[in-house]
Amino acid sequence: MKEKIKIGFIGHGLRGYLINICLKMSDVEVAAVCDMHPDRAQQMSDIVFEQSGERPYMCTNHHDMIKDCKLDAVVLCTSWSSHIPLAIDFMNAGIAVGSEVGGCDSVDEIWQLVETYRRTKTEFMMLENCCYGRVEMMLLNMVKTGVFGEVVHCDGAYHHYLCSEILAGKEKKHYRLNNYIHRNCDNYPTHALGPIAKILGINHGNRFLTLSSVASKSVGLEKYIEKNGVENKELIGQKFSQGDVVSTNIMCANGETVSLSLATTTPVTDGRNLNVYGTNAFYNMPTKSVVLLGDDIDFEAAWQPNWNNQEQYFEKYDHPLWKEYEAMGSERDAHHGGMDYLVLRAFFESVKRGTKPPIDVYDAASWMAITPLSEASVAMGGAPVSFPDFTNGQWIEDETESRGKYSLNTIETDSEVSICS
Repeated sequence: MKEKIKIGFIGHGLRGYLINICLKMSDVEVAAVCDMHPDRAQQMSDIVFEQSGERPYMCTNHHDMIKDCKLDAVVLCTSWSSHIPLAIDFMNAGIAVGSEVGGCDSVDEIWQLVETYRRTKTEFMMLENCCYGRVEMMLLNMVKTGVFGEVVHCDGAYHHYLCSEILAGKEKKHYRLNNYIHRNCDNYPTHALGPIAKILGINHGNRFLTLSSVASKSVGLEKYIEKNGVENKELIGQKFSQGDVVSTNIMCANGETVSLSLATTTPVTDGRNLNVYGTNAFYNMPTKSVVLLGDDIDFEAAWQPNWNNQEQYFEKYDHPLWKEYEAMGSERDAHHGGMDYLVLRAFFESVKRGTKPPIDVYDAASWMAITPLSEASVAMGGAPVSFPDFTNGQWIEDETESRGKYSLNTIETDSEVSICS
């Protein structure tokens, strides 16, 4: 096992703050930084210097990083459409990849990613931080230990009012704008889908079979411009393809169903709206409520007095990883409540140990595929489309190989591995 790893960091846009978390880890050296925009590359270099006292290798072309630096891993915080091409280049060079979340452009490029992994055996991990949220991990623990009985359905969402961010795409060098002009799909599915997929054992004894998506009309961005104006005058009168609300239904091989919702251009409260339906229990994220048959719930009585009862379930079902994280006290990282820290630790531990990451290339492929598959279904009026089996039949085997204490397939502990580097 490597005691310390050297990483490259690419992209200093909205998720570029992750570099600050990496720099606090004693077993990680940020040895190289890259951004296609020179000013952002310089910003990263300055951050590394300020916090470590050392100047990292800096470039605006990732090929230079591959050629000139000996790295163990790279963290990609770039635009959606660049994740897979960048990952393939680094995997071909034998450099493990931790990639930020998002959809992708086509199913074909997902196959390219999978085939690159099979050929190079270089690991790819999607850094889906919501899989490491405290609530999501408690639910995973409850499901894996049988508290929910048999899970029959899950639904989740990405609801986030983003009109100002989308429309400032040109000024902020942000990629959402072109996607909303030209595409109509669930473009950001993984925050909701990642935790659900782990709860349902997708690719580990289960898989997604079919998908059907519909989209509402697209008027939210136009109305926002009419009311608030826009700095980029070229957008006045612009027609947008992206529907204001996209609804997706998925059927699983084991009979479960999944519903996803995307809403980013109408006034919605920020939330993932996770719901888990089991034969013995139900969880509702909007009201922070657990309904458990064994707790003698009176289903005929008004339910509102029981809202926000999830805290009492943390006492009994908190995931072991979160118990340890809570015990860190003042040393905890506060970004997104700690899930950013934990997902990065999960990736770096897998690189240090040379093991499969908790969210592997097959997980990433299945989750990213929602975007092009939903795009095809929406274009056909909600017609079902089949889900590729990126595992080539290996999903049938319920994997027993340990992936350590950060595993999302099983509940594991390891006192010899500290989450505080």
